[in-house]
Amino acid sequence: MPPSNISTEPCPARLDPGGGNERGSASLEFLTVGMLLLVPLVYLVLALASIQGGALAVEGAARQGARVAVQAGDRASAESAVERAVRVALVDYGVDAGEASVIIDCQAADCDVPGSRIRVSVQASVGLPLVPDVLSLDRVGSVPLEASATQTVSRFAAVEP
Repeated sequence: MPPSNISTEPCPARLDPGGGNERGSASLEFLTVGMLLLVPLVYLVLALASIQGGALAVEGAARQGARVAVQAGDRASAESAVERAVRVALVDYGVDAGEASVIIDCQAADCDVPGSRIRVSVQASVGLPLVPDVLSLDRVGSVPLEASATQTVSRFAAVEP
């Protein structure tokens, strides 16, 4: 009978090529790498959402300010009405209205002339989430936004009923 290849001696313990026991480390590695990738991704989503909300606020405030400016009678009442409209629009979106600036530009010398164009520009700064206010980091951690809107005074604006 030919000799067989089957050994009756006990097998030596099989070790990993690295030489250590790595039982259960895959889940730990998955959690570690997952957290390292997930936390910046979540912050990026929060920051982009904050910037997009601020952009919508500034654009909506400029558009509403231009609409109010063409309906006002004179320049003094237009400026106060535009300031109020812009502040309300920015507060609705949660943007700090105290830091915003509003510029009203008329094409003609008199803003209430029918056919003249009125341009309202709004500038505001939107802070990034989770940026502390210490050491003036709020200036570094903010994004300046600007929007403008132009409206034309109606040709029927000067007609008295």
